[in-house]
Amino acid sequence: MADVSSAVRINPSILAADFVNMQAELARIATADFVHVDVMDNHFVPNLTFGPQMVERIQATSPVPLDVHLMITDADRNAPGYAELGAASVTFHLEAATDPVALARRLRDIGARAGVAVKPGTAVEGLFDVLDEFDQILVMTVEPGFGGQSFMADQMPKLRRLADEARRRGSQVWLQVDGGISESTIAQAAEAGADTFVAGSAVFGAGDPGAAIAALRARAGAHHH
Repeated sequence: MADVSSAVRINPSILAADFVNMQAELARIATADFVHVDVMDNHFVPNLTFGPQMVERIQATSPVPLDVHLMITDADRNAPGYAELGAASVTFHLEAATDPVALARRLRDIGARAGVAVKPGTAVEGLFDVLDEFDQILVMTVEPGFGGQSFMADQMPKLRRLADEARRRGSQVWLQVDGGISESTIAQAAEAGADTFVAGSAVFGAGDPGAAIAALRARAGAHHH
């Protein structure tokens, strides 16, 4: 299981994996903290990945817990089902929920960690008063919907404001970044306050994913405050 007390977490994204050989791909990232599973509905984002059946199979096969990221509309209705499948963490988009706090409480009641994600254009200040309702806040460092995009450094001030506020309030919320994370960008995100990092091609595109995970973890750890 993931070390919840660890300062830095690396969550490889299976968007960059070989879907046909998913079991073997999951085995290659056994040293990761979580596996990041992007569920896209071709509505909230202009892409389609997979739904509950695939997530259930990944859950049954994965050597590490699931960090499910729902890029879907009507999160209030659809997100709890992913927690019921046994996912360790379920993140929905702030833009897709009518009552984010109620939904987060429902996810926690089922037994999952509750996460909320914000797109690059979405402000985080509205989350300040409810930080402790969430176990994880995901600051997207690309526009959600596609893998392999370039890291948006202009999201770092937003991440830093969130990290400063979390620290000020004594919150234990995890701060996650997703999009364009590699050895060259992870230090920026760690310095800005992120402690949980989604990496796709930087891990699955490496000859030795275990070594890539270790390198990312070491680089983030050296810059994380």
